[in-house]
Amino acid sequence: MKTFTFTPEGTTDCSVRARIHGLDESGTISEKLYPAVLICPGGGYDHISERESDPVADVFYAAGYNTFILKYSVEENARNLRPLCELAGAMAQIRKNKEEWHTLPDKIAVCGFSAGGHLAASLGTLYQDEKFLRVFGRQEHIRPDAMILCYPVITSDEHAHERSLRKVSGDEKGGSEYQWFGLDRHVTSQTPPTFLWHTATDGTVPVENSLKMAAALSAAHVPLELHIFPEGKHGMSVCTNEVGTESKYNARWVEWCITWLNQVFGANTCSGGFYSEI
Repeated sequence: MKTFTFTPEGTTDCSVRARIHGLDESGTISEKLYPAVLICPGGGYDHISERESDPVADVFYAAGYNTFILKYSVEENARNLRPLCELAGAMAQIRKNKEEWHTLPDKIAVCGFSAGGHLAASLGTLYQDEKFLRVFGRQEHIRPDAMILCYPVITSDEHAHERSLRKVSGDEKGGSEYQWFGLDRHVTSQTPPTFLWHTATDGTVPVENSLKMAAALSAAHVPLELHIFPEGKHGMSVCTNEVGTESKYNARWVEWCITWLNQVFGANTCSGGFYSEI
């Protein structure tokens, strides 16, 4: 294992913590390339949830994925598309350093929780949007190859998580910028394959956010997998005692998600992970 932290090019206030499969079983430098998951923890765009950071990276790393955790801008700095530019910059830099970081450039998923799910879904739906590209100001390969959206903030209608949308849009409920950040309206046939899960009793981000995203994906003929668990509070992360939300029933999302992602990426299997030779 090799760990390090980097700041995406063109950004100043964010950072990415990386954990990559840099050594093979003999302890020598590996020449294998692995798929990756770029993780966006939640926090309502006002903080970064630690429960949705390393515990999430642990399960994907153990499944053979390189992991990257984005600490993005929050509070007043969440406006003006800054978090999305930071996520796009991180994606571009991972691909740019694919060989050094042992990463398959065409097998990188974004995984987000709550407001982090909104950020991850923003990259998957807005990566070609002219408004975003004017702010990002670069021509880069930033489209994620898959999206994993965990109890995500999505819609700007009556089921919206208002605090998150106000933070990221800098606008009040019902305003044009606020409405623009309703991501179900931006789904197209080019949106990446998507895995979603939510609980029906989520009292913070209503389950309708995932349902409306799934409906938009289905209408656009985008491959998707959706799981709605009957019970569970908001912010369950990986549903273990470590994160304070132990639920063996709901924790099944992790295994299902990894199985789904393996199938979407369709890579070769070796020592518990996917890889390709450089």
